[in-house]
This record gives sequence, C-alpha cells and structure tokens, in this order.
Amino acid sequence: MHRRISITLPDETLRLLDRVVKKGDRSRLIAEAVRSYVHGVGKAGLRKQLKEGYQRNAKRSRRIAEEWFPLDEEAWQRSGR
Repeated sequence: MHRRISITLPDETLRLLDRVVKKGDRSRLIAEAVRSYVHGVGKAGLRKQLKEGYQRNAKRSRRIAEEWFPLDEEAWQRSGR
C-alpha cells in the first residue's frame, strides 16, 4: 500500500535527487533512503547500547574471568592441548 504525502526539500537536495533518478522514481529512491537510514540508525543505537553495557560491566566481567581462570587453565591442561 502506498500513500501520497507532501514534503519539501531544499533546492540542492532536489537537484541531487534528479541527477540520480528520473522524476517518476523519486518516491522509490526516497523510500529506500529512509529504510537505509533507519536501519543504520538502529544498528548504531544497538552498538552504542552494547558498548555502554560492556563498559558498565567491565569490572564485574573481569573479576569473574579472573576467578574462573585457574579452573579453566587446569581443565585445558588436563585435556592435553
């Protein structure tokens, strides 16, 4: 389903758009650009949240790793690797 909307664009943006697509294909290109932008923003937001979470839990994660390291090392050596 498609809906007709009215938007305003700066003259320079419209010139760029017209250099890339024919006037009948403007809507398709704008729709693709919006999907691409939203997808990229979503990924960037997720990356930011993950990074903040890792940083927030870094001390705890390191402490857990240090506590378990001797057991991991022992198991690794017993496996003969």
